[in-house]
This record gives sequence, C-alpha cells and structure tokens, in this order.
Amino acid sequence: MEHFNKAKAVKLRSHLGKYLIADEDKLRQSKRGSTKKAIWEIELINGKNHHVRLKSSNGRYLTATDAPFLLGMTGNKVVLANFDKGTDWKFEWEPITEGFHVKLRSWCGKYLRGNGGTVPWRNSVTHDDPASSVTHTWILWASEPVQEFPEKMVSFAESDFSSLDSEDELLASEEESSRSHKSMLKTTSSNTSGATSIRSGMELFHRAKAVRLRSHHDKYLLADEDEESVTQDRNGSSRNAKWTVELIPEFDNIIRLKSCYGKYLTASNQPLLLGVTGRKVVQSLPRRLDSSVEWEPVRDGAQVKLKTRYGNFLRANGGVPPWRNSVTHDIPHRTATQDWILWDVDVLEIHVVSPAPPPIPHSDSLDFESNTPSAVNIKSTTFSRQESTDSNVGSPPKKMEGRTIYYHVAEDNGDVDDENVQGYSLNFKGNGVEQLARKFEEETGLEGVIVCTRSPLNGKLYPLRLQLPPNNVTMQVVLVLPSSKVAREFEEQGIL
Repeated sequence: MEHFNKAKAVKLRSHLGKYLIADEDKLRQSKRGSTKKAIWEIELINGKNHHVRLKSSNGRYLTATDAPFLLGMTGNKVVLANFDKGTDWKFEWEPITEGFHVKLRSWCGKYLRGNGGTVPWRNSVTHDDPASSVTHTWILWASEPVQEFPEKMVSFAESDFSSLDSEDELLASEEESSRSHKSMLKTTSSNTSGATSIRSGMELFHRAKAVRLRSHHDKYLLADEDEESVTQDRNGSSRNAKWTVELIPEFDNIIRLKSCYGKYLTASNQPLLLGVTGRKVVQSLPRRLDSSVEWEPVRDGAQVKLKTRYGNFLRANGGVPPWRNSVTHDIPHRTATQDWILWDVDVLEIHVVSPAPPPIPHSDSLDFESNTPSAVNIKSTTFSRQESTDSNVGSPPKKMEGRTIYYHVAEDNGDVDDENVQGYSLNFKGNGVEQLARKFEEETGLEGVIVCTRSPLNGKLYPLRLQLPPNNVTMQVVLVLPSSKVAREFEEQGIL
C-alpha cells in the first residue's frame, strides 16, 4: 500500500515496459505513458485499509470480471465499468509489494496481468494466477506516482467536437510533461558522413520485405478495396494490411510502401475536409514516382513516425465520423494528439541475405609443393587450420547454434491466416518436441500448445511426435490451442 497511500494517482507500467491504458471502451497496454489515459486516480476504501479502487480518465473503474478472456484459457477479463454498489468487490484491488514492483490482487485472489505474445494476447490485460515461473513477472507492475492532475480528466468519450481542430482544443489539457518526454526520446546521432539530429527508423525497414503498421488506436493501416482509399481496421490478418517495402538507392533514409493492389501509399494535397489541416493519404500509381510516395521513418522510442518530404506525418485519426478510421498526413499541434502519428511496425517478411562463401587459401602457400590433387588438398587443409588458430582471419563466420522455427497460431478450426507468410520465428536448440512446446509457451504465454505441422499431401494438421528432423533444418509449424476444435478432433482420432 505504500505505493498508493501518498499519491493521488498513479501510472502502472507492466514488465513489457508498457502502460495500462484506459480507452473509451477497453483496456490495453501501450508504450505511450505520456497520455492522460495512462493516469489512474486512487480511491481509498473506508474500512479496508489494504484495498483501493482505480478510476480511469473517463470516470470508469478498473474491474475484474469472472468472464474468461478466451474460452478454455485460464485468464479472466479485466474491463472498464461504472461503479455499482451491489458488486463493489469487483472494483477493489489489493496492492502487494514485491521488491520495487507491486502486484494487484483481485476479489477472487487472482492478479492483474499484462500479457505478451501474439494476437489476441498481445497488449491485452487479464487477471490470472500464473502457473509457471516464466510468466510470474507478467503480474508485476511498476508504480509511477502522479501528484498533480486535473480535477476532471477529459476523455474522448466526454468530448463532443465538430472538427479535428476542435478536438485538439478540447484535449489541450494533456500533460505538458509529454513534450519533455518526447524531446528526451529524440537523441542526436553524429558520424563522419553527417547524420541527421533525429534518430532514424530505417533499422526497422532495412531487411524488411513486407510490414504491417499498427496505429495508436490498435488498428492496422489498410489499403481499401476500392484501390484508392486508405483506412484503419482491427483485422491485421487481412492481405490489405500488408505493405511491401521498397528502398530507394539514392537515399538511405527514405522508403516507399506498396499496397496489395500494387499502388503506393501517397501523401496527397487534397484536404480531408475543407477548413481542416489534415490532408488525405491515398493509394496511387503515378507515372513518375515523385516525393509524394516517399516516406522517412523517424524513430520515437519503440515506435516510428513516417514523415513526408514536406514535414507532415502519417496520422491515424480517431473520434467520430468522418474522422474515425481515417488516415491523413498532418503536424499535430496539441500534445493530446501526438500519439496519433506513432506506429508499431510488424515485419511480415524479410530479405534473406546469403552468407558469403569462405575465402580461398593463399595460393603462394602451395607454390613449392606438388601440383597433384592429393597434395593440394592436404596442404590447403593444413594452412586453413593454422590460419584459423593463429588469427581467425579468413575463416567463414560461425553458424548460429540451433535452428530457426517459423510459426503461426491456428484458429479454432485449424485455419491459419496468411500461412504463406513466414510469420513469427524463434531460435531453438534441441530436438525434442516436448522441449519445443515448453519453449513456445515461454515465448507466447500460451499454455498447453500443441505443435503441429501441415501435411503436404492433404493439407491437414498433424501433431509432431518425439523428435524434430535432424541437422537443425529450418521448420515451419502451427500452434494449436488445447481448447480448440481441431485439438478435440485430435483426441477423437486418438493421435494426441
């Protein structure tokens, strides 16, 4: 309780370095802790000195429900709800100190948990009792006290605005500290070639062949089916969310993004609405590729901003129609909308660089020897071994231990979206299937996953048995949840 007794409000940061955020209708985690949505007002409870309620910026409370997050999984939903005296225990949390962190225990003895892994667990929040030491840190939260905050914290849900600029005005009370926070994230980098003073985001795109872009609203940048518009949508598995990355040889800090329709993400000169500053972002295929299809990635913490050649930024809009789900390029003038130009980058495909062949031994080391094949081979081997021992010069690069395994998480019926895309990957040292399953549980946070492979003959999924293929060959597998329909079919067929 010492984390909460002296502060009026707190920000809670999970083990992933992400803050507990209260949106209009749901909870999530985000690295953007400068937003007012990350502030939780502390309410002490009369007669219960070791319990608190946490009220969000929109006036609703952090609430532990008894509804499962996913059927068959242990975690239960944590939601935002209006206070109800009849079920007041659901709004109560018991802070328990553990080192420099705090655990928040719900009414049923479970703990507030910041989930990681793949969608739909990524950035989700549940209350659960971690069953393994691997996920124990997922219930630990860093508490950041907030001593000063507005008596009435305005949220998007309370705002009734008629234009994008008026929304900015209503949210002008956003904390000024976010300005200094952003300036700290922008570090200068200098080298002999004269780098810019802003951190480049090109490291996220140099090897990327295709990416997805996820906005501050947890929606993906989509190329609309009309092959002209660009929108946002939560369905990141759609092919419309995939953007091919094109590097420009003349510039080392500029990219183009091509949609699934072969058209480029384009910053147009057309205003979204007359009298509003934001301009439309569209798909286009100009006869001559000009600066309107060029974007400069600028790093901001773990996220990226995409800047046009004229200084505007790709912006994912929120609010009411026609701004909701629209995409423009603009310069945010208020701290409340600074997050709207930040994007998470999910790399879907990468360019694989073939390793360079080992160097040929120096020919002069063999000049005085016989030219017979046997003599050449023996002497060459001796020379290479000696050179490697003495200085490691000329030896081929060491191979990475283990094998690369690409994986997808199957739907309830066993289907996999975009299975032709490589998907997520991990490096695995070992040959046992059980050991691999435990590795996936640690990596994804999913419990009891069944590691499967798809038959090239009939396209059906089958669980892997006993040992993996030899020689550390690269593999592609599918993870099946134990509560899914396809897992039940495995049991009925007796193959589990």
